[in-house]
Amino acid sequence: MSNNKYPSPYDFFINTPIYEKIVIDESSSKVGMDIFNFGKPFDSYCPFCKEHSIFERIVGNYWSGMTDSEGWVDRGDQKFNFRCTRVKSHQLEFYVRITDRTFEKVGQTPSIADLQIFDVKKYSKILPKQYYMEFTKAIGLASHGVGLGSFVYLRRIFEQLISEAKLQLSDDASWNEELFNRAKMSEKIELVASELPEFLVENKLMYGILSKGIHELSEQECLQYFPVVKTGIEIILDSHLEKLQRQEKLNLARKALASVSSKI
Repeated sequence: MSNNKYPSPYDFFINTPIYEKIVIDESSSKVGMDIFNFGKPFDSYCPFCKEHSIFERIVGNYWSGMTDSEGWVDRGDQKFNFRCTRVKSHQLEFYVRITDRTFEKVGQTPSIADLQIFDVKKYSKILPKQYYMEFTKAIGLASHGVGLGSFVYLRRIFEQLISEAKLQLSDDASWNEELFNRAKMSEKIELVASELPEFLVENKLMYGILSKGIHELSEQECLQYFPVVKTGIEIILDSHLEKLQRQEKLNLARKALASVSSKI
């Protein structure tokens, strides 16, 4: 996000759900200009190549590079095309409605889910199948403008991470199951902090955001906050993944050393 308020041009096209309205105030006209004129090459998953690639904007008659800071304010429906530099026929298409200082994606192909699911496949190694499927469902729902539903699935994943941490401690003689069951989520996090990534312990307010999203926030607000919370959960999952990969590497090293030792 740029300026902690508006998405960067890249985030607007690649991460912002359709139908989420980005209303730009008069003091931030450059934000609108930057989105409208976005032409910087960027890295993204190409669903056609089935791997990451660099994309560049296709400049057509509909775009000549606005130089008037107010020229983008009411442009109606615009189409933005970006092509894969590996195979130029592979394209990302975005349909954007620009009216009343508001940017709103009203369609895109491939979908956000198509662009993002590839990057979360790695978490299938550490998430139980049910929760991995729910993570992908959350992304799919958000990509179709369903904010509340996406938050429900993210909260379930968060709760699963805490439950897994509890299992690591439950065999300890000092573990108090009754105390854990009575505790609020913030207190549960403290009780199992030794088994959690530092980021989660420091940002336990994430659960409060997810719960508030389900009970109090509007669909639009949930969609607005979804990328931030999703990134937070990915950071937590990355910590688990790094731990798993380190353990796998240690196991391979032990086997290799044992093999060498037996030969000499």
